[in-house]
Amino acid sequence: MRGLSFGELLDYCAEETAHWGDFFKKNPKALDLPSDIAGTKSVREVVVHIVAVQVRYAERLLNQPISEYDVFMPMNAEQLFATAHKSAEDLRSFAVAANDPDWDGIMSFPTRTGGTLTASRRKIFIHALLHSVRHWAQLSTFLRQQGFKQDWQHDFIFSNVIK
Repeated sequence: MRGLSFGELLDYCAEETAHWGDFFKKNPKALDLPSDIAGTKSVREVVVHIVAVQVRYAERLLNQPISEYDVFMPMNAEQLFATAHKSAEDLRSFAVAANDPDWDGIMSFPTRTGGTLTASRRKIFIHALLHSVRHWAQLSTFLRQQGFKQDWQHDFIFSNVIK
């Protein structure tokens, strides 16, 4: 069965995240809005959550030390989106270098709120990407409701990935 490649999914996620970086440059006050998405207290905390999860999963996949969640809190929007870009490249480097045993390898690790999880590297990689898609969609709806309409289409069909 032919399907969406991990590279294409990663490209879509990176493109969407770049749009959000541009959005928050133009709308910095939106970061201060109160929000309860993903148990947060503000839009800024939602963005931190999205970026921190992607970074920490990329680090797990690359067998690197895991960043403490708190290191992301003092980052400004520019730093957060630069960090998101780097973690996307880290995910790409894992995907390019990984062989079948790497993808199938099982990892157990503690999470901040879900206890200890056990999953294959393949599942962790997919989760890192779909996690951001899900939360960006929640944020998109919330911000539109608060008067912060985005100037791009979020759906995959409107992306520059695949013709």
